[in-house]
Amino acid sequence: MLRIGLIGDYDEQVKAHIAIPRALWLAAEVLECEVEADWIPTTNLERDVEGQLAKYSALWCVPASPYASMTGALNGIRYARENGLPFLGSCGGFQHLIIEFARNVLRIEDADHAETNPAGSALLVAPLACSVSERDFAFRLVPGTKAAASYGVLEIVEQFGTCNYGLVKEYAPQLEQAGLRIAGRDSDGEIRVMELDSHPFFIGTLFQPERSAFAGRAHPLITAYVRSAMGK
Repeated sequence: MLRIGLIGDYDEQVKAHIAIPRALWLAAEVLECEVEADWIPTTNLERDVEGQLAKYSALWCVPASPYASMTGALNGIRYARENGLPFLGSCGGFQHLIIEFARNVLRIEDADHAETNPAGSALLVAPLACSVSERDFAFRLVPGTKAAASYGVLEIVEQFGTCNYGLVKEYAPQLEQAGLRIAGRDSDGEIRVMELDSHPFFIGTLFQPERSAFAGRAHPLITAYVRSAMGK
């Protein structure tokens, strides 16, 4: 039995929160394994992070930010990054993995999110020039990335949900130089997928792959994530 921790503050009104457990079960069916998903409120991760997360095979930082505790969310992401634990971050999870990496790897101590601190001195996540809501969008993956290998193709179409914030492009070169690379862009050039080179599976998406569960389809990226949690 794989235990996967879902970092986020569960809300039954959030479509992604309903979809994610279903998406994991669909992936598990494809891989012929069993998955149990546990919700981990972000406030729980303000302390004793290892004690709470050591039992999980993988972690997923879920959509619907701002979180009750940014500190807790960042602690969970850092644990996955530093311990080689398979990690997926969608929408809010994507945004916060950037902040965690900037603070703890690039040492930009005041790296922040415009949604929670619009007056911040180092905003790595800011409003997108063109936000997207409840629509499908085509974009291209970067050859040779884990994301591209997961899909098996480079041109894909995904559903966004609601994503209003993304990476400030000026910081992209610093992130890439440190190993957090761009793995996919949309047709407008906005960065939609990033992954950590040195990690077995550490991917963030500025879209919601879990939405495929509503159509009863196992998603290739989520299937690859669960496969990584199996150690394969």
